[in-house]
Amino acid sequence: MKITKIFSFDSSHMLDGHDGKCQNLHGHTYKLEITVSDGLVQSGAKEGMVMDFTDLKAIVKQEITEPFDHAFIYDGRNERESQIAALLEGWNMKTLSLNCRTTAENMSMVMFERLKQAGLKVCSVKLWETPTSCTEYEGV
Repeated sequence: MKITKIFSFDSSHMLDGHDGKCQNLHGHTYKLEITVSDGLVQSGAKEGMVMDFTDLKAIVKQEITEPFDHAFIYDGRNERESQIAALLEGWNMKTLSLNCRTTAENMSMVMFERLKQAGLKVCSVKLWETPTSCTEYEGV
């Protein structure tokens, strides 16, 4: 059995060295679909549920939406992106360093791993960068 909950958050990023417009600092309103798979709870207050949507929301908020929302997300291995982050941090602005290029594909993998490490039985993360463009990661 599977359940899916949809979230949204706003972030900025850049793809240093990209051969198109995305090399510039820009932002997105991301739509995030988290799908969890498990058996149904057999007894108690949550009987008949894969998991309570409220519990799912709390985990996603802590692991994804709080750190990512309204942050400059950058590749911590990239010198230019790190310099921009340091400048923003000097102005007390929110940043989030990832250990990869901040493509939607990589971000969906990072999110999947964060949720998995938090104990969520996540089976897929679908991240919409625009209303017509998304990536989906289902783990390995």
